[in-house]
Amino acid sequence: MSLIRNDYWTFRVFDYPRLQKFVLSVICLMLVSYFYSKHNILFWVLIGAISINLLYLAYLIFPFTIFGKKQVIKAKNSIPDQSISIMISNVYQYNNNTNGCLQEVNKANPDIVFLLETNKKWEEGTKELKEKYPYHILVPKENTYGMLFYSKLELKDYKVDYIVEDDVPSIHSKVILKSGKEIIIHGVHPTPPAPGENIKSTERDKELLIVADIAKEEKLPVIVIGDLNDVAWSHTTKLFLKMSGLLDPRRGRGFFNSFHARYPFLRFPLDHAFISPDFKLNAIKRLSNFGSDHFPIYISVQYEAKADSEQEEMHADSDDIQEAEEKKSKE
Repeated sequence: MSLIRNDYWTFRVFDYPRLQKFVLSVICLMLVSYFYSKHNILFWVLIGAISINLLYLAYLIFPFTIFGKKQVIKAKNSIPDQSISIMISNVYQYNNNTNGCLQEVNKANPDIVFLLETNKKWEEGTKELKEKYPYHILVPKENTYGMLFYSKLELKDYKVDYIVEDDVPSIHSKVILKSGKEIIIHGVHPTPPAPGENIKSTERDKELLIVADIAKEEKLPVIVIGDLNDVAWSHTTKLFLKMSGLLDPRRGRGFFNSFHARYPFLRFPLDHAFISPDFKLNAIKRLSNFGSDHFPIYISVQYEAKADSEQEEMHADSDDIQEAEEKKSKE
């Protein structure tokens, strides 16, 4: 189902459970091998089909294991004035544990806190962050697409945009590092392909690819953060990386599954931080849950002028460009 390039949620939902399908396929292979007594043609067809499926799934998830090639290099020497740390957290709008959120923020102590699914209740419940984070962009909404952006670092030329849907905001801002270096951060939370949201992935894919174009055109270093409602290994995310020229620090380090916090077997990497090749990685980790259906993700990166000559982004070919243009033109 996931191989079919159809935007309907019934197809796109199968992009998510790659690891789960791999585990289930291993179990199926063991069961068929143990219980199927007749080693006839049907037995070998089943064994062959499951084995092919396992190899394909392994190919998809391997880059996100510790055995895969790291797309982002680890910084060797810490340069605090050139570094920025970010906490990304979909708080789940109907979660009332604002104190738990504040405790997690204080524990992680990031330079930037990006809270998603935040309404007026969450704006009021986290207002004490303004003391420690004097720069902020607050866009509370009651439709589960509100955003609260708190920063210790100076923000400049920021704006709130509605790229595809009139009630789904995104935040775009220059951030000035302690060294004085300016970078760009784009905070996004597109709608997922799901019943009750959008029955197609059209809006999500379109927003991601428009942001990819914006990031590609930027002259300054870029970071894209948020709950993208898409998994790290999906075709759309891979296309986003190709079109934007950004890197995924998760590759070669682990899955960092952020959703669903309450169901260990149904967890996927939905919350992301993609960075331009000007950055190297200081740290990336999953933080503790405080009652949301998402785990927060923490990332710290360091700007280095020569880093882009040491790291290689993915490149789009003519088919990728054509597909991206088609997705952006859909209504």
